[in-house]
Amino acid sequence: MDYRHIRFIMIGLLAAALTIGGYAQTKTQAGRDEDRAALEKTSMKIRAAFARGDVNAIMSYHHPDVVKSLSYQNFLTGRDEVRKDVTATLEKFRLEWTENQVRSLMIQGDVAVEITDFTIKGKPRGEGRQFLFAGRAMVVYVRYKASPTGWASIREVVQPAP
Repeated sequence: MDYRHIRFIMIGLLAAALTIGGYAQTKTQAGRDEDRAALEKTSMKIRAAFARGDVNAIMSYHHPDVVKSLSYQNFLTGRDEVRKDVTATLEKFRLEWTENQVRSLMIQGDVAVEITDFTIKGKPRGEGRQFLFAGRAMVVYVRYKASPTGWASIREVVQPAP
């Protein structure tokens, strides 16, 4: 078998793989559009609940087994720890997202991974100056029937901007 024949076979196999992959992607696209919309709504509802200071609404979008690494010193395991941290934060500060740009979203079955650049405007309750906190977050969502949108955060890592 000469080089041209092997090359022809490889090109044929590659074309077949791309055709099959494209078909599989098209077949699942409708579900993905619905999932993308539900995940976008989940993120929007969480941010709005933070702006209102509504801890119960925030927590309704968190899985019981949630784990959050909000900074190197702040590692939270379980919904009770996250609730306690959110409550303490909102007692001290008003928070509002001024930017939330999704950089990457991958949906694979019942799991979604989102990477987002964000900026949060904070204002101390009482005396103090307004501040901005910017960074990048990776949030892993899972399908969760108890969540209002059907998706809940189960893992989150925050990387502050330099």
